[in-house]
Amino acid sequence: MLRESLLKSMQALEERGLNRGTSGNASVRQKNNFLVTPSGIAVKDMTTSQMVEMDMQGAVIRTGKPSSEWRFHRDIYLARPEVNAVIHTHSMFATTLACLQKEIPPFHYMIAIAGGSNIRCSKYQLFGTQALSNAAILALKDRRACLLANHGMIAIGPDLAQAMDIAFEVEGLCEQYWRALQIGTPENLTLDEMDEVFEQFKGYGNWDQ
Repeated sequence: MLRESLLKSMQALEERGLNRGTSGNASVRQKNNFLVTPSGIAVKDMTTSQMVEMDMQGAVIRTGKPSSEWRFHRDIYLARPEVNAVIHTHSMFATTLACLQKEIPPFHYMIAIAGGSNIRCSKYQLFGTQALSNAAILALKDRRACLLANHGMIAIGPDLAQAMDIAFEVEGLCEQYWRALQIGTPENLTLDEMDEVFEQFKGYGNWDQ
């Protein structure tokens, strides 16, 4: 069931243009371990049996080569017990802003979907390294999403469905911000105005602020 859900999530990310070919990866917590997508396999060729099960020490439990980014998946689960799914994309607009090493300010109230008044951009670190994982954990503090400098985006959630929703929403916000920047400098909401947004969101859908 979790393997199938993970595969379907990767397929949905590609169908909606957030990933292409072998880019990006995803994982889901499985009791005391986690399942992560395999390395170097295009989504069109991916199968449920290729999802790699790993323990929280970083050891592969079942045969397979995990995504090179497995470290930040593992470390997010260790740091955030409420998180049960991690989505990583190289989506167009999030990655464009990440390459400018720009955080996303509160230009729109839906920035709150990522858990705070901005979407941070981590410092650049080489892909697949512990340094990247450390940078991601810092950028995700009290957040549900972040940009990875010159790399892409991470979205997290209590399950795959909500992590996917956040990934789609963040990519949309990045596109809106990018488009606004072509015209001028967006007017950002104040911290007080964002506090009102958080209060209004309480009890809305699956929101848990």
